Amino acid sequence: MKFEKILPQLVSFFKDTKCNFAMVGAFSLHAYGLSRSTADLDFITELRCQEGLVHFLEGLGYETIYRSSGYSNHVHPISSMGRLDFIYIYGKTAETLFSETKKTLELCGCKVPVPRPEHIIALKVLAMKNNPSRTFQEMADIQFLMDLPGIDDSMVKESFKKWGMLERYNEIKEKQKFSK
Repeated sequence: MKFEKILPQLVSFFKDTKCNFAMVGAFSLHAYGLSRSTADLDFITELRCQEGLVHFLEGLGYETIYRSSGYSNHVHPISSMGRLDFIYIYGKTAETLFSETKKTLELCGCKVPVPRPEHIIALKVLAMKNNPSRTFQEMADIQFLMDLPGIDDSMVKESFKKWGMLERYNEIKEKQKFSK
């Protein structure tokens, strides 16, 4: 995927429409020092922006392959335009996540906000809950993020507890004991 073709257009859309947004997925990990290959761009934004965003993407030739109140996925017939995935949030969750987003990633000449690690972890815990086949990769990513300095461990633990996955949190904490 040639991210430089679409990323500036997306950033402009978000800014023009005054929609809060942040990069999630592999590029958010890259912002914290973990690089892995990816073939898509993943964003989190406000639910109120979904209708306009989908219309904007379809105007660029993207096909919406899935859409719900929480997610949408889009692919372009020109493969270099790639796949775009969006997570939609609202209310207190959106207010908290976007107000605490301080880090930016410079990519394709754009400065893109990135959520704090604890929020990325929460998204990954939910991804494991919704799709257990993702557990191996998500756990590795979460462990990396939990090893970063200054992580609010109580916030991380609460995310695992909220989604009924406290045993996974305990697995990571146990591994951390032996790796120090």
